Amino acid sequence: MCSWNYVDLFSHPLWFACTVVLAAVVRVQRRGRWDPRTCPIQLSGKTAIVTGANTGIGKFIALDFARRGARVILACRSEARGTAALKEIRQRSGNQNVHLRIVDTSSLDSVRNFAAQILEEEKELHILVNNAGVSGLPKGITSDGLEVSFATNHIGPFLLTNLLLDLLKKSAPARIVNISSLVQWKGKVDFSHFHGENLTYEMSSVYNHTKLHNVIWTNELARRLHGTGVTANSLHPGIVMTRVMRHYHWLVRLIFNMIGIFFFKSSEEGAVCPIYCAIAQETEGITGKYFDSDCSLVLPAPLARDPAIAAKAFEYCERLTAKQ
Repeated sequence: MCSWNYVDLFSHPLWFACTVVLAAVVRVQRRGRWDPRTCPIQLSGKTAIVTGANTGIGKFIALDFARRGARVILACRSEARGTAALKEIRQRSGNQNVHLRIVDTSSLDSVRNFAAQILEEEKELHILVNNAGVSGLPKGITSDGLEVSFATNHIGPFLLTNLLLDLLKKSAPARIVNISSLVQWKGKVDFSHFHGENLTYEMSSVYNHTKLHNVIWTNELARRLHGTGVTANSLHPGIVMTRVMRHYHWLVRLIFNMIGIFFFKSSEEGAVCPIYCAIAQETEGITGKYFDSDCSLVLPAPLARDPAIAAKAFEYCERLTAKQ
């Protein structure tokens, strides 16, 4: 009779092969070819806005800009969490020219009020990072008649950017960075989604659609900004341990966090590619592109590369955000 114990499993060649493959995947996921700590770029005299800057990736993007001497505006939904982030970033960067402004990207009125305040207070704007986003929200319709995830992740940032475009153009060279996700490959284009129709709320399905629209919008925006000195790019920051999944079932969050401790990026690591797109010399003049988490240029989903879809989607969002 053949004896067997658990040691046999771990000494099996298949186990070794799987370990090597997993290690390679983890290495690719976490390693970046560009390190912000070695980048000498300074941002003194520059103004940057980072949405969702009170936590996660957004906070580390804002912290990096502050360390480089920029005037940084933290665009946050929560005043309490935003104030805590403001104090931390000022302390860690030594830069007191960091300021908090309140905006809820799910509300068109809130976005308009925020933009009006920026246009009144700021003479220049050189960097706009649309980072705020959420996944796993339950079904809901905002007071503007928009599906809540689409409003938060896409329509709000779309409107905010459009309202600040003239200031960005006046400040050129300027950069717009839209944080999307690898899940945009799973997204679909159906304009009824914007009003909460024909959607299934299974895991991240709605989030996937919004992240696809982020890339589609960015590409069309870049085309329309050609020759203005303002660039627009989108990116996948990596699989990052952030609060973006705070609306998921506790068991899903638990599994995600347990796996993430070993294999996923920290928020600081997830901020690398957005910072690269926003400040690096290597990305100067590059526009209408999609970057992977290792700061490399890659192709987005085929739907995001269709110029006819991009033009139609952009015009549709313009109509949705037109003030009545």
